[in-house]
Amino acid sequence: QVRLVESGGGLVQPGGSLRLSCAASGTIFRINTMGWYRQAPGKQRELVARITSGGVTNYADSVKGRFTISRDNVKNALSLQMNSLKPEDTAVYYCNANVYSEPGYARDYWGQGTQVTVSS
Repeated sequence: QVRLVESGGGLVQPGGSLRLSCAASGTIFRINTMGWYRQAPGKQRELVARITSGGVTNYADSVKGRFTISRDNVKNALSLQMNSLKPEDTAVYYCNANVYSEPGYARDYWGQGTQVTVSS
Protein backbone atom coordinates (compact mmCIF):
# COMPACT_ATOMS: atom_id res chain seq x y z
CA GLN A 1 0.00 0.00 0.00
CA VAL A 2 0.92 3.63 -0.46
CA ARG A 3 0.39 6.46 1.97
CA LEU A 4 0.35 10.18 1.17
CA VAL A 5 0.79 12.64 4.03
CA GLU A 6 0.26 16.37 3.54
CA SER A 7 1.57 19.17 5.72
CA GLY A 8 1.88 22.94 5.67
CA GLY A 9 -1.69 24.16 5.76
CA GLY A 10 -2.91 26.85 8.09
CA LEU A 11 -4.37 30.32 8.44
CA VAL A 12 -2.88 33.16 6.41
CA GLN A 13 -3.92 36.71 5.59
CA PRO A 14 -4.87 37.71 2.04
CA GLY A 15 -1.74 38.34 0.03
CA GLY A 16 0.29 35.96 2.14
CA SER A 17 2.06 32.74 1.27
CA LEU A 18 2.00 29.10 2.31
CA ARG A 19 3.91 26.04 1.19
CA LEU A 20 2.23 22.65 1.17
CA SER A 21 4.20 19.43 1.19
CA CYS A 22 3.23 15.84 0.48
CA ALA A 23 5.33 12.77 1.21
CA ALA A 24 4.60 9.41 -0.36
CA SER A 25 5.64 6.20 1.36
CA GLY A 26 5.01 2.49 1.10
CA THR A 27 5.39 0.05 -1.77
CA ILE A 28 6.39 2.34 -4.63
CA PHE A 29 7.85 1.13 -7.88
CA ARG A 30 7.31 4.38 -9.73
CA ILE A 31 5.11 7.47 -9.43
CA ASN A 32 3.50 8.94 -12.51
CA THR A 33 1.59 12.20 -12.27
CA MET A 34 1.24 13.90 -8.91
CA GLY A 35 -1.11 16.72 -8.18
CA TRP A 36 -2.88 19.00 -5.75
CA TYR A 37 -6.64 19.24 -5.60
CA ARG A 38 -8.85 21.32 -3.35
CA GLN A 39 -12.39 21.26 -2.09
CA ALA A 40 -14.16 24.26 -0.62
CA PRO A 41 -17.33 23.90 1.47
CA GLY A 42 -20.30 23.14 -0.73
CA LYS A 43 -18.20 22.74 -3.85
CA GLN A 44 -16.77 19.85 -5.81
CA ARG A 45 -13.15 18.87 -5.57
CA GLU A 46 -11.13 20.62 -8.27
CA LEU A 47 -7.68 20.34 -9.75
CA VAL A 48 -5.24 23.00 -8.59
CA ALA A 49 -2.03 21.85 -10.26
CA ARG A 50 -0.34 18.66 -11.40
CA ILE A 51 3.09 17.59 -12.54
CA THR A 52 4.26 14.59 -14.52
CA SER A 53 7.28 12.48 -13.63
CA GLY A 54 9.14 14.39 -16.33
CA GLY A 55 8.30 17.76 -14.81
CA VAL A 56 5.53 18.92 -17.15
CA THR A 57 3.07 21.04 -15.21
CA ASN A 58 -0.39 22.41 -15.64
CA TYR A 59 -2.41 24.73 -13.44
CA ALA A 60 -5.98 25.79 -12.93
CA ASP A 61 -6.53 29.21 -14.46
CA SER A 62 -7.43 30.60 -11.05
CA VAL A 63 -3.95 29.93 -9.64
CA LYS A 64 -1.70 30.53 -12.65
CA GLY A 65 1.10 32.95 -11.81
CA ARG A 66 0.52 32.59 -8.07
CA PHE A 67 1.09 28.88 -7.32
CA THR A 68 4.07 26.72 -8.22
CA ILE A 69 4.07 22.93 -8.09
CA SER A 70 7.27 20.92 -7.80
CA ARG A 71 8.35 17.39 -7.00
CA ASP A 72 11.37 15.42 -5.88
CA ASN A 73 11.38 12.08 -7.66
CA VAL A 74 14.11 10.68 -5.42
CA LYS A 75 12.26 11.48 -2.21
CA ASN A 76 8.78 10.79 -3.66
CA ALA A 77 7.74 14.23 -2.47
CA LEU A 78 5.46 16.92 -3.83
CA SER A 79 5.21 20.60 -2.96
CA LEU A 80 2.94 23.52 -3.72
CA GLN A 81 4.18 27.05 -3.17
CA MET A 82 1.20 29.36 -2.87
CA ASN A 83 1.74 33.11 -3.10
CA SER A 84 -0.62 36.07 -3.23
CA LEU A 85 -3.29 34.01 -1.53
CA LYS A 86 -6.91 35.09 -1.81
CA PRO A 87 -9.93 34.29 0.36
CA GLU A 88 -11.29 32.18 -2.50
CA ASP A 89 -8.28 29.88 -2.12
CA THR A 90 -9.72 28.71 1.19
CA ALA A 91 -10.28 24.97 0.99
CA VAL A 92 -9.04 21.58 2.05
CA TYR A 93 -6.09 20.72 -0.17
CA TYR A 94 -5.45 17.11 -1.14
CA CYS A 95 -2.36 15.47 -2.53
CA ASN A 96 -2.89 12.92 -5.29
CA ALA A 97 -0.47 10.49 -6.88
CA ASN A 98 -0.76 7.85 -9.59
CA VAL A 99 1.51 5.10 -8.33
CA TYR A 100 2.92 1.87 -9.69
CA SER A 101 3.36 -0.44 -6.72
CA GLU A 102 4.48 -3.10 -9.18
CA PRO A 103 5.31 -3.03 -12.90
CA GLY A 104 2.18 -2.84 -15.05
CA TYR A 105 -0.32 -1.82 -12.40
CA ALA A 106 -0.97 1.75 -11.27
CA ARG A 107 -3.70 3.33 -9.20
CA ASP A 108 -4.51 6.69 -7.67
CA TYR A 109 -3.89 7.47 -4.03
CA TRP A 110 -5.08 10.44 -1.96
CA GLY A 111 -3.82 12.12 1.15
CA GLN A 112 -6.03 12.99 4.09
CA GLY A 113 -6.11 16.69 3.22
CA THR A 114 -4.81 19.83 4.85
CA GLN A 115 -6.86 22.94 5.57
CA VAL A 116 -5.87 26.26 4.05
CA THR A 117 -7.75 29.31 5.29
CA VAL A 118 -7.16 32.76 3.84
CA SER A 119 -8.74 35.41 5.99
CA SER A 120 -7.99 38.71 7.63
